[in-house]
Amino acid sequence: MTAPKPFSMIREFHLADWFTLSNAFCGVGALFSAMTYLQTGDTMHLYFACGLIPFALLFDVLDGRIARWRQQSSAMGRELDSLADVISFGVAPAVIAYACGMQGLYDRIVLLFFVAAGVSRLARYNVTAEELSDGGDKVKYFEGTPIPTSLVLVIIMALAVWQGALGQQMWFGVLFVGGFQFHPLVLLYAISGSLMISRIRIPKI
Repeated sequence: MTAPKPFSMIREFHLADWFTLSNAFCGVGALFSAMTYLQTGDTMHLYFACGLIPFALLFDVLDGRIARWRQQSSAMGRELDSLADVISFGVAPAVIAYACGMQGLYDRIVLLFFVAAGVSRLARYNVTAEELSDGGDKVKYFEGTPIPTSLVLVIIMALAVWQGALGQQMWFGVLFVGGFQFHPLVLLYAISGSLMISRIRIPKI
């Protein structure tokens, strides 16, 4: 018996996978920009962080279209897509919110829930994709809102930056519960996370 060929990263990579990596690069770039704002206080870095997420979405859309156009897909490509989405549409929006001022204990708990919900939503999709496709090649609908919908949250945070609604000046103010800060605006992240892990059916276009 011949030994199976070792897994080759280069051989398994397709054109669409490079677009998927570009999605992840945008997400990581947003993280770096948010952290730079925390170091420097220059809001331009927050604009950079928020501005990179729409580009991540563009690459996320293009990788799927290119994979279908070239009729090239792989298990590694699907895993890459999920991991990139976790960075760009889960971790990055949460870190942007933190950089904008949602830094209280309750804020952090909500942001952790948001990221956990996004990861769980992607994991559920991966394990149920075959069932949701009804035996076909394409998934007919999503269960729960797709994680890229977090772009709406990023747009809201960009508007907050533009209006100077950061830290203690954040919209809806700040509350102190048990001695810990709580920004009511963070509830938008709680709603988004809850919708992602819900059983709502959304047709896939």
